[in-house]
Amino acid sequence: MATWSRFTPPVKAIHVYIEGDGFAWKSRTQPSDNPTPRNPTGLSLAAADASSSVLYLARPCQFILPLPTHCTVNEWTTDRFSPEALGAMNEALDQIVSRYPGVKLDLIGYSGGGNIAALLAMRRTDVRSLRTVAGNLDVAWVNALHQVTPMPHALNAIDTASALRALPQIHYSGDQDEVVPTLVARRFQQAVGGHCTQVKVVHGMGHGSDWGAKWAELSKEAGDRLTFGC
Repeated sequence: MATWSRFTPPVKAIHVYIEGDGFAWKSRTQPSDNPTPRNPTGLSLAAADASSSVLYLARPCQFILPLPTHCTVNEWTTDRFSPEALGAMNEALDQIVSRYPGVKLDLIGYSGGGNIAALLAMRRTDVRSLRTVAGNLDVAWVNALHQVTPMPHALNAIDTASALRALPQIHYSGDQDEVVPTLVARRFQQAVGGHCTQVKVVHGMGHGSDWGAKWAELSKEAGDRLTFGC
């Protein structure tokens, strides 16, 4: 698993960015040979973050050449949200944050990385906030919307969303996003319940738009909108 980071002591909080699904499919029926994203939006978000400590986590098998033998097509297609995939992401995060006892994490996930970020937030005790950008927070619903093959092994954040009721979170969605429409974020907000979840609709943005160019502004705004005591 590829990672990039910038840590400035003392490390008390880390902004953790999780990449999207990458180049998983060449077409609706043909998987790609390598899942490395052609436009790594998660990485562009991390690069735009001026915080003192930033960590970027690619998804399994992205940015790795040559691909090791255990990186099979299932890793970035049918099994990309499997318990094993989530466990691998969680273990990678554990290895890094273990160097900084007591550190708190602010998770930010793009697209399918939003589903991973939400699932990690449910599993961990060191997460103080969650943000997603065009986050696929209801995998089954989005697959049904696009009439693609269901993913029977996929963990779906919306199914256990109420576990995040007390966690401050913002879900950004573009009003031009036809891949993961704003309704997904709204449905997730309703499933979470409580008053700690916000949905921010960003005008003129589609799923693959240049979110990195907007992120400095959105992050500054989030500093005022995220209430860590909610």
